[in-house]
Amino acid sequence: MNSPRKGDFLMFTGIITNLGKLKKKNGSVFIFEADRKFCRKLGSGASVAVNGTCLTIFEKPTLTSFSVELMPETLNRTMFKHIKLNEPVNLELPLSPAAFLSGHLVQGHIDGVAQLKKFTKKGNSLILQFSLPENIGKYVAEKGSIAVNGISLTVALATKSYFTVGIIPYTWTNTMLKTIKIGNFVNIETDILAKYLEKLMKK
Repeated sequence: MNSPRKGDFLMFTGIITNLGKLKKKNGSVFIFEADRKFCRKLGSGASVAVNGTCLTIFEKPTLTSFSVELMPETLNRTMFKHIKLNEPVNLELPLSPAAFLSGHLVQGHIDGVAQLKKFTKKGNSLILQFSLPENIGKYVAEKGSIAVNGISLTVALATKSYFTVGIIPYTWTNTMLKTIKIGNFVNIETDILAKYLEKLMKK
């Protein structure tokens, strides 16, 4: 399998396929651990979404780990400035041309960081409430799409200061959300269509 590389047109779906964890951090270099099946699909120069952030693998992966280097801009804009060793992360490979689009189009370009404020149980689901950074609030709409740590979700409620999403049991069990705690930070990517619409409206 040829791994997509930096410079290719890359998109993700927000459907998490694997979980990993932070194994080691040395300055701007982050080493993540993942299972062998996932690591076999990677290569030096390949792209991978880690908690929704599109990153480039800069050296040949081992059987169970891969290394990425984060620019200062990426560290400042994402939750990686808060991440701790052994903390689980969501992993996704780029969308292939023949793949079925199950979630929504996700670029892997993080708009900002949100903080989990509370969660409540509703039937068989959980409602998570996150703070909404002022600079991206205009792109978040009820029933619209949003990526939270790379997970494609539907906005249930959006206000000026927060938004909520509903999490079904499958998503809770198969993503890093099962370990999230009040006060934890997550990466947020808003729907790219909202940004294009804003640009068109300004013309």
